[in-house]
Amino acid sequence: MPTIKKGFVIRLYPNQEQLQQIRKTVGCSRWLYNQTLAMNNSRKELNQNVILLFGRKLNYTLPYLKEEYPWLKEIDSTALTGTIDNISNAYKRWLSGEGRKPKFKKKSAYQQSYISKCVNNNIVLIDANHIKLPKLGVVRFKAGKLPHGRICSVTVNMKSSGKVCASVLCEYDEIELPKTGKKIGVDLGLKDLAILSDGTKYEMPRWDKGSASRLHYWQRIASRRLVRAKEAMKEDDSLHLTDFKNYQRARQMVAKIYEYVANQRRDYLEKLSTVLVTRYDVIVVENLKVSKMMHNHKLAGAISNASWGTFVQMLAYKCAFYGKELITVNPAYTSQVCSECGCTNNRLGYNAYGWLKVREWTCPTCGAHHDRDVNAAINILNAGMIAA
Repeated sequence: MPTIKKGFVIRLYPNQEQLQQIRKTVGCSRWLYNQTLAMNNSRKELNQNVILLFGRKLNYTLPYLKEEYPWLKEIDSTALTGTIDNISNAYKRWLSGEGRKPKFKKKSAYQQSYISKCVNNNIVLIDANHIKLPKLGVVRFKAGKLPHGRICSVTVNMKSSGKVCASVLCEYDEIELPKTGKKIGVDLGLKDLAILSDGTKYEMPRWDKGSASRLHYWQRIASRRLVRAKEAMKEDDSLHLTDFKNYQRARQMVAKIYEYVANQRRDYLEKLSTVLVTRYDVIVVENLKVSKMMHNHKLAGAISNASWGTFVQMLAYKCAFYGKELITVNPAYTSQVCSECGCTNNRLGYNAYGWLKVREWTCPTCGAHHDRDVNAAINILNAGMIAA
């Protein structure tokens, strides 16, 4: 049976010594990343034809770096190899055209992380509330779903809200859900998040609007305190933003509100994607270019709140996880084409704000009356069946 990997997010509650060790590991990992990037940049400046160093070639340099910089021995050794894996993947994506050129990591960034690999049982799940991590020892945690399977690695993440979380990557056998024999087309929208070809509609909650007033309140406070902090820093060069506790408190409140909204959105998408994968064997969705659609500034906030890309990613890995099939199709003209006779109605369009102004229409050829979104979902399903 094929094996798959899945990450389980848990929240850590480290003591002061463990928190200090986490910060030290994060700092060393960031230093190694930047040092490697600077070395490759200097090599390229001297000779444009030189081969970049990453992967195994960098692993061979670790013993020499530890001799030259003894403080690297104070952290988990697998965190250093994990950092080399990160920059190696960044270089591979850049050279293959899939990503941008790697950039230096800033010490001032409020969100930092490092990866520890599981070697010789250095990472062990003790019970439902305690986990043993390299160099940290036993750390208390809370989790919505307890990690299970063989642990591969743990990514410790210091969030901008002040929380410390960890993503536990586990490997176990693929799970197949019972087959239902059903197929469904899904049209993604803004008024309703998902419209199915059988007429079912799942609403789009506006989590961002629910927390807008509270977010605006704390953003104003943080902005005023930041201005005062910068004025004080001009008078005294020894001060840093971390020395201004009132500003840091307001900044963390803003980060907590953003995190709360993101958690609400992710929880809803996780539950909805699980429902679809459980009920249907074949799911057909649109292959939307979300980044280009975000150029519409009047709809960018609503599109960002919808998180269509995240939703499709969830459907993709859950279909692979549970033995179901996901098909993506071109979204062009799915709303204008009649699902009964195939005639194209070009009279459908947008109003001044970019919204689709015609929500229901009657086909001029066959006389079939359509709900615009349901008709689009049916066309998406038909296109998916042809492509399959």
